[in-house]
Formats: sequence, structure tokens, C-alpha cells
Amino acid sequence: MGPARGRAAAAAAGALRSSGGSAAPPRGRSGKRASPRGGAPAAAPAPPPARHLFSDPAEAEALRRNLLAWYDRCKRDLPWRTLAATEPDADRRGYAVWVSEIMLQQTQVATVIDYYNRWMQKWPTLQALAQASLEEVNELWAGLGYYSRGKRLQEAARKVVCELAGRMPRTAEDLQKLLPGVGRYTAGAIASISYGQATGVVDGNVIRVLCRLRCIGADSSSPAVINRLWDMANVLVDRSRPGDFNQALMELGATVCVPKSPLCGECPVKQQCQAWRRVEKELAFASRKLFGKAPPVPDVEDCVGDCPLCPPATEPWDSSAGVTNFPRKAAKKPPRAMRTATCVLERRGRHGAPEYLIVQRPSSGLLAGLWEFPSLPLAQDLQEEKEKEELADHLQAWMGRPVAAKGLQFIGEVIHIFSHIHQTYVVYSLHLDGDVTLDPALSPSRWVTEDEFRASAVSTAMKKVLKAHEKQRRKESSPVKGSKRKRGAKAQGAGRPSPGTQLSLRTFLRAPTGP
Repeated sequence: MGPARGRAAAAAAGALRSSGGSAAPPRGRSGKRASPRGGAPAAAPAPPPARHLFSDPAEAEALRRNLLAWYDRCKRDLPWRTLAATEPDADRRGYAVWVSEIMLQQTQVATVIDYYNRWMQKWPTLQALAQASLEEVNELWAGLGYYSRGKRLQEAARKVVCELAGRMPRTAEDLQKLLPGVGRYTAGAIASISYGQATGVVDGNVIRVLCRLRCIGADSSSPAVINRLWDMANVLVDRSRPGDFNQALMELGATVCVPKSPLCGECPVKQQCQAWRRVEKELAFASRKLFGKAPPVPDVEDCVGDCPLCPPATEPWDSSAGVTNFPRKAAKKPPRAMRTATCVLERRGRHGAPEYLIVQRPSSGLLAGLWEFPSLPLAQDLQEEKEKEELADHLQAWMGRPVAAKGLQFIGEVIHIFSHIHQTYVVYSLHLDGDVTLDPALSPSRWVTEDEFRASAVSTAMKKVLKAHEKQRRKESSPVKGSKRKRGAKAQGAGRPSPGTQLSLRTFLRAPTGP
């Protein structure tokens, strides 16, 4: 809904308030349901009103027909869809869809395409993936994020090969039951797309579409609402084309019914959309009001009483938001802040090119099994000199010889946002002369060239760290005329930051080190 249409709807809502009515009477759920007098147990909650369901078979059939026709005309050409439609082998077909669904979790389609093509070229079958090493899997997955997904995918592939004789389970129930890392959504997607099982799917796109179609304003992340949406998806799914229908519903949410500025004019199912109908009624009311022909209040359908799927009383319909009133989610917890000291240890290689020390992270937890520069978690309130001392002690354990904190050169602070962590890397560098004997009792480690580093299983955050280090090295090798930098002066944060490098507020507020 465009700005002009939003203003018109908002004007209609204002007219209602001035006349003592309400465009959306605040009908919400109470907190805890009180027990009747006498201690009898509370009655079971009533089923949602019909406006929140697809109770009319003709309406549901029209939605299926319109949605599939639109999908056939407008669907994107994606490699996993091609494989699902053309691969005759059922196990390969299921595997191809499975890989795509795991990669697409929390990751945009445009990012996944290249990773998917390289993955399927390297491991075109379950058997090929089962024989790969975790190091190879991590190397290909590097940069895609949520790295445990690749590890679980390989573990499940090995189970199919070793325990299920290489045969993929054919139903959503068996897929979820037998394959580690496969949840309800992934199981439904594989079963419907690969094997034609008439089962629905519910992901973020489907949640948004269904909530708008049926004006579901309760917290869409709550178990009660999610269960209702699964029931609705299973009712709606087209029995003759379940895979296409599920993909069409997700495609609609990804390309038309988007979170902000949805393209309602292009929507193939707007006639079945309760949120769109409400917007149109309010616009019609505003138009008639201009000519003095409006009824006292617009003909807007609202639930009466304690509806479990309506917005809470504290969050009434906002006419200016239109269909984006739905869905609604509880506020997310802010990511926790973490600081980590990281050192780019550099030496001159045999052919004169620089080499860097990387170490392997533990096999469980965040970024499990990936490689990184030697790093040390820091307390949030440490002073800079204390940070350097702790990092020097940490490096001494690796190198087996004392490391002077004053020898660490500060590069800058690199920020990387994980889903639940706001991570600040305090980056230092240290150039080593001569060979270094590493302690074999510590985590695996190795020296790598820049090309070997980029080909290794390293996270995007570590690539940012190396980029910051390289920028500083280039800056030092070609100083600006007429300017000198004192030894030990900070490369980033003390002056103007290097373009493209994310710096924390603390860096900007750090006192200058020289005139």
C-alpha cells in the first residue's frame, strides 16, 4: 500500500475516532484465564472465528488455482528447482532438495546459488558427501554462515548411507524422525517437493503470507499461533501439486508479500486476503466520506470477545501500516556484546611471501572446527594495555617464548554481527623473525599463505580481520608526503578510519596519541 493510500486509510480511522467509533476495536487476549467459581477447571478455549480460517472450500480452491497459475508464470529459475523437476533418481532428487533447504535457512537465495552449484558439483550424491572430510565441508561452506548446518548435513548423509542403505526416507514423518538436523519444515519441503506427499510447510515467508491472508495478529512466533499456521498450511496444500504449491507460497512471500512495501497490486491471491480487504474497505470509506456519503463507520469485520489470533488490545490496527500490520512478533532480545583480541602473526615464507599462523577452533560451539588467527576472549571493561598483556601471554603459550606486549601493533577494531552476538575483534599484528616451534599439545595450527588462507575453512569475520591488516600494511608501505606517524601510533581509530572498515564507538572516542 503506497503512502497516499496509507494516509487515506489513516484519515478514515481518524474520522471513526472523532465519531466515537473505532477502526479496530481493541480486542485482545487477557492474561491468565480465571477459573469459574467453585474451583471448576476453566473451559477449553473456543476455536478461532471463521475469518481466521479457510472454512469455505470454494475460497480455498480459488486460492490454490490462482497461486499455482501465478507460480507457473512468474517463478524464478533456480538450480535446485531444476534438479527437483528433472532428476529421475528419487534419492538424488531428495538429496538435491535437502541440500538447498539447509543452505536456504537464514540465508538469501542470491547468496546460496553459487554455494549450491559448487556443492552439487563436488558432491552430487549422498555417497559422495558421506565420504568427504569435515574439513572439506567447512572449506566449501566458509562464508555461508551458521556453520553447524554443513556439519549436520554431512552427519545425516552418512547415516543414510551407513544405516539406511543409501535410501532417503520418503515421508515427512520419517525424514524428521530418522535424519539428524531435519526439522518439521525441512521434512515437509523434501517430502512434498521430491516425493509428492501432500503436506504443508511453514517458514518465515509462509508465516507472513498466511497471517496477512487471515488477519492473524497474535504473536506469530508463539507455539499456539505456529500450530494454527501448520494446520492451515496442511488444509490449503494442493493435493495434486503439493511441492509446487508449497514453493509457490514461499515464492509469494519472498517476491510479492514481502515484509515492507508489499506489492499488493501484483498479488495473485489478494481477493482471498483479509488484510487487503480491510485496507480496501477503509479506502472506500474515506472516499465516500469526501462526498458526504459515508456510513457512520466502515464495514470492517472484527472478532468479538477473547480471540486467540487477533492482535492484543495494546496493539490495535494501524491504518497507516495497511497489510504490514501482520504478522506481529515479540521483540527480539538484543545480541550480547563480546570482545575478542585477535593477532595476525606474520612471518616471511620460503619464497619471500608473507605467511600467517592460523589455529583451529574447538569441534563444538560457535564456528566449530573453523580456522582463525590466534584469538582470546576479553572482558568488556579491560583497559587497552591490559588487553595487550593478556594477548601477549596467550601468544606466548603458542610460540613457547616470551612475547612483549609493546611489540604488538594495534590495527583497529573489526565488528562482525552474528545472529545472537555483537562481536568486536580488537586486531593486532606481530611480525616474527626466524622460525617458530608451535606447541603440538595445543589446538591444531599451521602457517598459510594468503591464497591458502582464503581457501581454508575460515569465517567471514576472519577474512575481515585479514583485510584490515592488509590495508594497514599498504598504508605503511606508501606513506603520505609530508606526514610522519609515530611508532606505536594506532593505525585505525586515532585518525580517519580506513574506508570499508567497521569500527566501534570506542575506537572513535579513543584519545589521540599524537599532535
